[in-house]
Amino acid sequence: MMRPRFLDRRDAGQALAASLARHRGLADPLVLALPRGGVPVAAEIAEALGAELDVLGVRKVAHPANPELALAAIATGGAVARNEAVIEAMGVDDAEFEALAAPERRELARRERAYRGDRPPPRIAGRTVIVVDDGVATGATMFAALATLRAQAPGKLVVAVPVAAADTLAVLSRAADEVVCLQAPADFMAVGAWYENFPQVTDDEVRACLRRAAPGAPPA
Repeated sequence: MMRPRFLDRRDAGQALAASLARHRGLADPLVLALPRGGVPVAAEIAEALGAELDVLGVRKVAHPANPELALAAIATGGAVARNEAVIEAMGVDDAEFEALAAPERRELARRERAYRGDRPPPRIAGRTVIVVDDGVATGATMFAALATLRAQAPGKLVVAVPVAAADTLAVLSRAADEVVCLQAPADFMAVGAWYENFPQVTDDEVRACLRRAAPGAPPA
């Protein structure tokens, strides 16, 4: 098997943008990135489509015994996507779940302040909203994002990711109006395995992407 498929997140975003070209010219489209890794991907898509770029905060709630295992995901606005099978298997009761979720809610609030400042969240109602991440494994964070957005009545809800686990992709296709995914390997392993360069994205990089995409910003 050939791996990786993408040089970096910008490369993945440019490839996704080509697959989303039919959305160019839509009235008032919105590209929403899941920070932090989804932001450089989304920035390329927003630029190519001439769309507004913003972020939607989502955080995974993990168990200390296995930080990679998602008990749930929470999104700005209060949506919670719980993995009931994992919660039951780990023996997590409601009180323990809330204790684990509390620091993630605080981090969501911190990121909102760091990335948006006093700027209000974007309008969702009636718009074509393209939700972008750098890849999807279990889908917990993406499902929380979609639940938050559905409650705000978008005109169309599109998920765009460079790579996703095949079984998760099948479920995502029922949660969104459209899913665009470039790779859906059966032997998924991890998002980072599909990139040559996959460094952590910093808060400064997120802010820089948002500044460049702001109306009236000078060309990069």
